Amino acid sequence: MMYDNEQVLTAFRIYSQLSRDGEADSESMRQYTANDVIRGLVDQFAQEVDCIVIPAGEKLYLVPEAATSPFHIKNATLKKEYLSAKAKNIDVYMMYLAILVLFGQFYDSYHSQEPTRDFITLENWLECIDMRIQALKEHGTEKLQALDAEYEYNWSQLVEKWDAIDDLRESSRQQDGRTNSRLGFLSLVQNFLIQQGLVHDLGNQELALTEKAKTIVQRYYMDTQYNRGILDFLASLEKREEGN
Repeated sequence: MMYDNEQVLTAFRIYSQLSRDGEADSESMRQYTANDVIRGLVDQFAQEVDCIVIPAGEKLYLVPEAATSPFHIKNATLKKEYLSAKAKNIDVYMMYLAILVLFGQFYDSYHSQEPTRDFITLENWLECIDMRIQALKEHGTEKLQALDAEYEYNWSQLVEKWDAIDDLRESSRQQDGRTNSRLGFLSLVQNFLIQQGLVHDLGNQELALTEKAKTIVQRYYMDTQYNRGILDFLASLEKREEGN
């Protein structure tokens, strides 16, 4: 297929903006959606670095689709830049769990397409994580170890990590990354999500999903191919807790 020189340059400018900033402006969005050739070229450029291009709201976003992508955030980077100097891999797993639970709270099931709530409070987020941790405990050590192998996820270590976080100062209204508490940990995760353009801070410790987050959830988080059944398992923990 022969490409028009101007189309190639336009597509490359859009991809360059995406690769530099992780997002492209409304004009790029207009060009991407209006022209099949430009859209196809941008998508091809993104595929070469194991990424996809997601239109959400008035912008385009470049999202890594595999750990092999140079745009994928490595665990070492998460620990160094978003958690703490003493963070270990289990802290990253806890971060992933917190994000999955947060996203799940905006939908009436882990397979729904549209959010059913406008915002969540930091305290409610914490309570939802704690409910699932408590439900995990009910499985017992032997069952948890079997679940670790089944889902390739460190459920047993997550239980230990959550219990180890000092929650004596949960009532403190000023929680930040220096506070050794569960709310302090969620504050770090919140900062990461804000920097990645996935949540809005509404003030009063209230968070809302961005259009970028909604699109990613709809296209990927609900797909068992990507979440390896972890979301269904989390949903089962929620039902287990509600049944008690």
